[in-house]
Amino acid sequence: MTKSQFFTCLIILLSICYYSPLPLRADEKTGLSDGQSIYVPVYSYIYSGNREQPFLLTVTLSIRNIDPRQQIEISVIDYYATQGKLLKKYLDKPVILKPLESLRYIIPEKDKSGGSGANFIVEWKSGHFANPPIVESIMIGTQNQQGVSFTSRGREIIK
Repeated sequence: MTKSQFFTCLIILLSICYYSPLPLRADEKTGLSDGQSIYVPVYSYIYSGNREQPFLLTVTLSIRNIDPRQQIEISVIDYYATQGKLLKKYLDKPVILKPLESLRYIIPEKDKSGGSGANFIVEWKSGHFANPPIVESIMIGTQNQQGVSFTSRGREIIK
């Protein structure tokens, strides 16, 4: 490749990078929405050691309305086991989340019914376009002077 060809390729590459939008992570979505269904991975336990011993975890589901102006309506919060079996419906009627308000739901450490592949489905809607809420799970556990904690972020799904 000649110097001239190299610089031509470099200019083309730089102009593509300059005029292209920044890449997004696979779980990020920009823009406003008037509703979504969100899949949130959770773990009632994880495995540790060579014998695959369950390490029990307390799960917190956190739903945060990050829109400073619009309220949103949470219509579904359903908890599923690893095998896809519905374990619990958390809502009998919709819940309104005011701007910047948050909700949380706890699954105690002793409740291992969800398993290592449990999940929540959360559905929300709004009468106006709003910033989609942050829906995430926080898992924490302690055993034998060892502590584990981590989070999982929800992801929009099409139902």
